Amino acid sequence: MTPIVLVGPGNDIVQAQKIMAHRRPHLIFCRPEDSLAQYAEVAVCWAPPDGSLGTLPNLKLIHSVGAGAERIFSEPSRPAHIPVCRIVDPGHCQGMLEYVLWGVMHYHRRFDQMIANQSTQTWQRLPQRPARDTKVGIMGLGQLGKAVAVQLAQLGFNTRGWARNEQAIEQVQTFTTNQLPIFLEGLDILICLLPLTEHTRGILCAESFGSLAKGAAVINCGRGDHLCEDHLVDALTSGQLRGALLDVFSQEPLALHHPLWNTPGVIVTPHIASSASFEIIGEQILANIDRLHAGMPLLNTVDAIRGY
Repeated sequence: MTPIVLVGPGNDIVQAQKIMAHRRPHLIFCRPEDSLAQYAEVAVCWAPPDGSLGTLPNLKLIHSVGAGAERIFSEPSRPAHIPVCRIVDPGHCQGMLEYVLWGVMHYHRRFDQMIANQSTQTWQRLPQRPARDTKVGIMGLGQLGKAVAVQLAQLGFNTRGWARNEQAIEQVQTFTTNQLPIFLEGLDILICLLPLTEHTRGILCAESFGSLAKGAAVINCGRGDHLCEDHLVDALTSGQLRGALLDVFSQEPLALHHPLWNTPGVIVTPHIASSASFEIIGEQILANIDRLHAGMPLLNTVDAIRGY
C-alpha cells in the first residue's frame, strides 16, 4: 500500500486520518515534506499551500475533506489531469436547513432589533410581519439551496431562487443567470448557497446590496470569497443593509482583529452551518481509494470547469 499524503492545515484532515487509521491500521500517512510523499498516489487535502501538489509525482487522486474543492483547484501546481473528489454527506442538508432557518427567523421576526433593545433596556413590542410579506431569495439551487427554498415556501415566505440553469420548484419563483437583477429586486433577506466559481466570486457586492429592499439582511453560507467585505461594511453603515449572518470567510479562522468581529449588525459563526461527520469523511475517502485501486469510477468527482 502506497502512503497517503495529507496536504494543508485543518482539524478535519487530522480527524479524517484518525478515522482511516482506525478502519485500516495498515495505512501509512505522510506530509508533502516527507520523503515517502514521492510515492503517494492519493492526496487528502484542505487548502493545499501553493506548489504543494506539484511536488507529488505519483498522484492519481486528490480528495477534499470538505464539500467544496475550490481551494484545491486554485492551487497553481495542481496536475490538471488528476481527478478531484469531494465529500457528500446525506446529513449535510439537514444541518444547513436548520442554520438558514434560524437566520431567516432571526431577521423576519426582528430578533436582531430586540437584542439591540435589550442592551438599552428598551421595551418595544414590534409588529409581527406575516411570512408572505417577507421576500426571501436563495442564490444557488443545488441540493442544499433547493431544500431551503422548498422549506421556506412551505412556511409561507415569498420565496425566490436563482441558479445557473432553469429550475421548477413548487411555490418558488425561479430565475437564471442573466436574470440576477430581477431576482434581487426588493428582497428582504438574501441567502447565498452558491459554489465558488469565477462567475460567482464577489457576487455579494455593492451592486447586489443596492438592489435589495432598504434594511435587508444577508446570510452567507456559500464561500467567503463570494462576499466583498468592504462593500458589506459600507452597506451596513449606510443603512441599506441592517444585518448580515456570516459563516464563511476568505481567510479562516477569521483574524483576531478583523473588523467584521465588531461591525454593528454582523453575526460571525465559525464555519459551522453544516459539516460532514469525521466518520463520513474518512469512510468516503477510503471508498474512493478502494475504487481507485479496483479501476472503478470514483464517487463525487468535481467538474473542473464548473468547480463543483
